[in-house]
Amino acid sequence: MNTEQLPRRRGVLVALIALIVLGLDLATKILAVAVLEGQEPVRVLGGFVYLQLLRNPGAAFSMATGMTWLLAIIAIIVVAAICWIAPKLRSTGWAIGLALVLAGALGNLIDRIFRAPGVLQGHVVDFVSVFAPNGEVWPVFNVADSAIVCGGILIVVLTLLGKEYDGTVSKRRKQSVAEE
Repeated sequence: MNTEQLPRRRGVLVALIALIVLGLDLATKILAVAVLEGQEPVRVLGGFVYLQLLRNPGAAFSMATGMTWLLAIIAIIVVAAICWIAPKLRSTGWAIGLALVLAGALGNLIDRIFRAPGVLQGHVVDFVSVFAPNGEVWPVFNVADSAIVCGGILIVVLTLLGKEYDGTVSKRRKQSVAEE
């Protein structure tokens, strides 16, 4: 295979995964608003999960409430950075991780742009609460949030393993493996 084709294929992988996850996020948010608006929390899986519509003006764990415009700008920067690095990717793992982060950032950014109360101030639709309703045990979240967390964890694991986005293994990791 031509070495120039590999980054292009990774870029296509990023786009494909991001589009699928973004579509899933948007579809579940539309469904949640249509079905859960004004309803009591719906108990699922014996109370392991509760479906409950909340509109979040901040970030996870109620951080940065009132700073929606800043969160939107950060999301725009993250999207731009991932789009910039995607053509340089040679690692499938990094492509998957970045695609998940990209989809999550875009999903929540779309809410911040198009939902009330206004552009760059829109509240994100969250609807999954684990262990208890109302986010009593864990913050209420959505598919985009899950994608960001899973993508972030994958990127951290790859980094700890010394796997670089360009497909190389860092010298530091090679040395520690050689010493063992």
